[in-house]
Amino acid sequence: MDNAAFVQGFDRIIDDALFWLSDHAAFLFDFFRAMLEGLYEGVLWLVMLAPAYAVAAIMGLIGWRLIGPAFGALTAAALVFCALMGLWPETMETLALVIAASVIALAISLPIGAIAGLVPWLDRALTPALDLIQTLPPYIYLLPAIALLGYGPATALVATVIVAVPPAIRLTALGIRQTPREFIELGQAVGVSPLQMFLKIRLPFAVPSIMAGINQSLMMAFGMVVIAGIVGSGGLGETIYGAIRTLDIATSINASIAIVILTMMLDRLTQSAAAGRPGDRT
Repeated sequence: MDNAAFVQGFDRIIDDALFWLSDHAAFLFDFFRAMLEGLYEGVLWLVMLAPAYAVAAIMGLIGWRLIGPAFGALTAAALVFCALMGLWPETMETLALVIAASVIALAISLPIGAIAGLVPWLDRALTPALDLIQTLPPYIYLLPAIALLGYGPATALVATVIVAVPPAIRLTALGIRQTPREFIELGQAVGVSPLQMFLKIRLPFAVPSIMAGINQSLMMAFGMVVIAGIVGSGGLGETIYGAIRTLDIATSINASIAIVILTMMLDRLTQSAAAGRPGDRT
């Protein structure tokens, strides 16, 4: 077999499919792009509504309440440091991208994960698909999104959602499946309905696993929005990409510090919310 001919033929099929979608479904992708950019701009407007120091104070109080005074003070000081580096708009753009992508990803993954936890054959069918999504290089999701949606936040959101979905599906399904058998039998014995069984027995036991899935989705989203800076998504990812192109080492380091601050802050806050024990960690 001529390998070159096979590869060329396969590539031609992919290219023709993308061209066909661009020609026949452009209106649909324009609609999706407008919706995604509208969501992003709405979240960005919200996080930029208050001045930097007010946001730092609010996040510091949240950190104090959920974790402890030391973490709250460090959170406020770290966010003020982002503002002092002149990266506050980019930091908020990154936060808006992560929030918007996480909201979409969780709206997709939590229902699917809950159903997969209740339906074994669906869980088995989803496993190889989720393995494939998590195994492929993240850059691969940017290319078709660029072809169909163009450059900008919409492309970054689509790629980020794809990457953020698998952990939430997996851990939600795991939590639903791990309901102790004796509690299920007790519910059946007292005659609860399937909906009551889910809401009052299965879901409370699954909450820690679901919260862990939300935390992991946030972390995956942060990693992807940085990569998505190459498609003009804005935020710290685009700042780092621009600094690499111009060999501006200082700016790339500053932006990296801001990303680390955001990531660690949200990671600790979501972990603490999942644990439900405020004040026991610093």
